[in-house]
Amino acid sequence: MIEPMDTTTTQTNAIGVHAADWRDFLALTKPRVLTLVVFTGLCGMLAAPASVHPVIGFTAILCIALAAGAAGALNQWYEVDLDARMKRTARRPLPAGRVDRDTAFQFGVGVGVFSVVLMGLAVNLVAAAILAVSILFYVLVYTVWLKRRTPQNIVIGGAAGAFPPMIGWAAATGDVTLLPVLLFALIFLWTPPHFWALALFVKTDYANAGVPMLPVVAGERATRTQIGLYTIPMAACAIAPWPLGLAGAIYGLIAVAASAWFTLLAARVSARTAGEGDAMKPEKALFKFSILYLFVLFAALVADRMVLA
Repeated sequence: MIEPMDTTTTQTNAIGVHAADWRDFLALTKPRVLTLVVFTGLCGMLAAPASVHPVIGFTAILCIALAAGAAGALNQWYEVDLDARMKRTARRPLPAGRVDRDTAFQFGVGVGVFSVVLMGLAVNLVAAAILAVSILFYVLVYTVWLKRRTPQNIVIGGAAGAFPPMIGWAAATGDVTLLPVLLFALIFLWTPPHFWALALFVKTDYANAGVPMLPVVAGERATRTQIGLYTIPMAACAIAPWPLGLAGAIYGLIAVAASAWFTLLAARVSARTAGEGDAMKPEKALFKFSILYLFVLFAALVADRMVLA
């Protein structure tokens, strides 16, 4: 049983580990990932051709955030052994002993169920159904089935992070059309080059944890090649809404420019060889820009819609 954190003094358990407080439960939700999830979900809603009452809109985004947080907590509950063996995750609440597994599981399931029920009751059933699928996909398909078994884990599992704009759109309209499908495809294809860029400079962590990430099982050369290959259809998906008449020139020109820069960075990563030093500067540059890339594209789509409206 975890004792509550005192407001004036820090309590510790019998082994000297700090007891859990609200920051540990926030950490279970993976707040850095949560930011991008909420942003893309909000942009999907704002880009939809329907007005949403502010209260309904706020509720929908809250549900997306809660669902993503629940999925993150269940991911950490299941992967506590892996997190304990990786430097970048060893200080998370579960491997550090600040939260026990039962509490994390109950937190994840409770928040996840609440988010889906609230979405269904307050917004609409279509959005609630996609929200439920996104949680189950991330937890069961990616975390439980794929991650420990195949280097294609992040390719297939990337679909889990691609649902938010579709959910936001469905929350506003009650349906799903071509544009949210393209946004889903964009994030789905963006995930491998984004994540493999990270995996290249933390591959030792994955190797130590026994996670079959592509750089570990196929080597750096194959990973760099795959980054370049996935970037091409990703860029095509990013630009497609403009020629298809689903977005205007504001979005189109920004998408072309941002995708060109992403492609250049990916090409630099693909062209590197093992003998060029271990600074991993191109990989880190691609990883950092890849996050900005999605923020820029989705913000441009909303700006474009507002101008056209």
